[in-house]
Amino acid sequence: MEISLLQSLLKNISTFLHLSRQDSKCSEIVNKYYLKNEQVLKLIKPVLESIVDADVSSDQSLEKEFAGMSQSVDELREVLEDSHPLMSKVYFVLKAGSLCTKVQTHGLNILDLLQSCEGLPVELSSGSLEHCVQKIKHIGYEKPSAIISEAIKDQVEGNEPSSDIRSNISDLLSLKSNQELLIELVALESLKENAEQLDKTGDVEYIEEMINLVTHMHDCFIEMKQSQSSNTIPIPPDFCCPLSLEVMSDPVIVASGQTYERSYIRNWIDLGLTVCPKTMQTLGHTNLIPNYTVKALIANWCESNNVNLPDPMKSMIYQEEASLAHHVHSSSSEDSMPELESENGELTESEERIVESGGPSAISPPRKESLGGGGVDEGSLEHSHGSNEESSPQEATGNCSDVSGELPAEPQSTMAASSVAPQTDQQEYPTRFRHRPRNQIWRRPSERFGPRIIPSVPETRPDLSEVETQVKKLVDELSSTSLDTVKNATFELRLLARHDKDIRNVIANCGAINLLIGLLYSPDQNIQENSVTTLLNLSINDINKSTIGNSNAIEPLIHVLETGSSEAKENSAATLFSLSVIEDNKIKIGRSGAIGPLVDLLGNGTPRGKKDAATALFNLSTFHENKARIVQAGAVRFLVDLMDPAAGLVDKAVAVLSNLATIPEGRARIGQEGGIPVLVEVVELGSARGKENAAAALLQLCTNSNRFCNMVLHEGAIPPLAALSHTGTPRAKEKAQSLLSFFRNQRHGNGGRR
Repeated sequence: MEISLLQSLLKNISTFLHLSRQDSKCSEIVNKYYLKNEQVLKLIKPVLESIVDADVSSDQSLEKEFAGMSQSVDELREVLEDSHPLMSKVYFVLKAGSLCTKVQTHGLNILDLLQSCEGLPVELSSGSLEHCVQKIKHIGYEKPSAIISEAIKDQVEGNEPSSDIRSNISDLLSLKSNQELLIELVALESLKENAEQLDKTGDVEYIEEMINLVTHMHDCFIEMKQSQSSNTIPIPPDFCCPLSLEVMSDPVIVASGQTYERSYIRNWIDLGLTVCPKTMQTLGHTNLIPNYTVKALIANWCESNNVNLPDPMKSMIYQEEASLAHHVHSSSSEDSMPELESENGELTESEERIVESGGPSAISPPRKESLGGGGVDEGSLEHSHGSNEESSPQEATGNCSDVSGELPAEPQSTMAASSVAPQTDQQEYPTRFRHRPRNQIWRRPSERFGPRIIPSVPETRPDLSEVETQVKKLVDELSSTSLDTVKNATFELRLLARHDKDIRNVIANCGAINLLIGLLYSPDQNIQENSVTTLLNLSINDINKSTIGNSNAIEPLIHVLETGSSEAKENSAATLFSLSVIEDNKIKIGRSGAIGPLVDLLGNGTPRGKKDAATALFNLSTFHENKARIVQAGAVRFLVDLMDPAAGLVDKAVAVLSNLATIPEGRARIGQEGGIPVLVEVVELGSARGKENAAAALLQLCTNSNRFCNMVLHEGAIPPLAALSHTGTPRAKEKAQSLLSFFRNQRHGNGGRR
């Protein structure tokens, strides 16, 4: 028998068991995994040591189990050694739980195989081995990974994890305070960044799901704290520290421009955290600058409302004592843990998913089919619309004079806003936005919408003459009376259409386009999906855009939008976007009735379908005639909903809203659907492009309606606009400065239009 495998396993077990010397640096959750796994290894180690010199016949199954267990023990040791106080507990539990399952499974398999081996030492009777098996099976294990996996699954399927599940996760992982949840988010964001740098798309996707879960837990925690507040008077959100969630008594500004209670942010930095808790931006320095303006505003507000400021140091001590009490309670219940999870929760389960990489700036064209192989060539959708950067939302052009970029004349931004904004304005927002806190984590997750999946194909480029012969044969087969023949032909063309520009031209020149358009009405789901996806890839070429648009393809594409599978709908929306790059096609698509189905996909489609619909609607909204159609189809409500950062579509949604804000119907619907508070959120916390488009939309809203202007001020827009006027893109600075100038003119008696 390959003794080296057994000896390697024993060496790794011994190394693992020596980790006990490092217990002092391990957290509670790490110790739990170590101690339970230690019990398994201490049971099986004597058995393995007794057979090192035994005359056991060579057994490939045993060798495989030795190798598997050795690797799992070694990987688990590395995970435990790499643990530290600021690590992601969610990621650790999922990873360590999976490895513990493997160690236990390999151990049980080894014991089972040994029972049938000959030449075992006398002390290793079948009974003694069975006794060892039963002991291992009855070792109690906590099962947090199964609970976390269930919560992630619920979240992915669009169902919010129940309060019981959230509570269980909080208890098991000691994520019971605002700071602990924020530290967990920082750790997960760091893991995601590392995975992106290593191009591990599967890990990136799964980590984003963890981030979404913890973000949801954090939002629920904030809502719970607000509901438990003893204050009868609502506290302006800008007066509360994002870390303590209490009114600030000593507000300071950090490098990201956000304001915190001094003692809380100092404690955060002293822990070794170098990112802003609110924006997750890396702090360029750790200097804390007193925010005298906010301090004065808070003092005035407290005096006016007879509110006493809390003592931040007492609050911190209370939270630390509560955390310690929870730690002691959790330690005392260590023995009540159920068994290990199954391997179904293994972290790498999503690594085989193919995900489009990269994210658009404001609105970027949909990518062609991503198959894991082959890069995007010069004829791809990403390059076919060279003017995409310039065709970002139409600029809001309110007749505002240029300003120098200075801060508003009066620094009392929040108080000034409150003084001009009627309290009743807030009631005009839909219920779903009235209590939405702005002191939450804002992320822009890389978009991870399922792939347009087809099997991988070789990257070697075939000879074009051979391709032409093959394509002609496939095009002829598109007219076959055999369903299987047509299905195979559309599939083969779908594969070929993703290669490069020359092959796409060959397919188009062989007359495939008209036949594929006709097959969009096919009742066979596969034929319809293959046909629309082939047309999407053919439309990458500019010449084909015109050909497809002039071949009466729009109505069949609408038919797919209304009746097709999820994938077919997604690719139909993406095709409409691709065609709409040409101005004439924007008119045809808008007048053909495509906007209604696109809006339906925007509201009710898959995450990828929503992305493709938003992309198509953006391009259509750059043609003035289409704006009213988009508003009338009910798009604004869905766009406002998609401005939740967790949806990953903030930049796309705000870009479309910026276009719609240039018409009266669009502005009215944005106000009715609660778009104003989320637009202000984007100005404060969004991406550079998102801030730019949000500022443009707000400028249109304010310069055309006193009522909307008051609502914008009521949301505390002046501080983020002032910051944007100094730090934004050139267009963002211009819009922010125009808005600030308009607000100053309002205060000096220059009324806006209603």
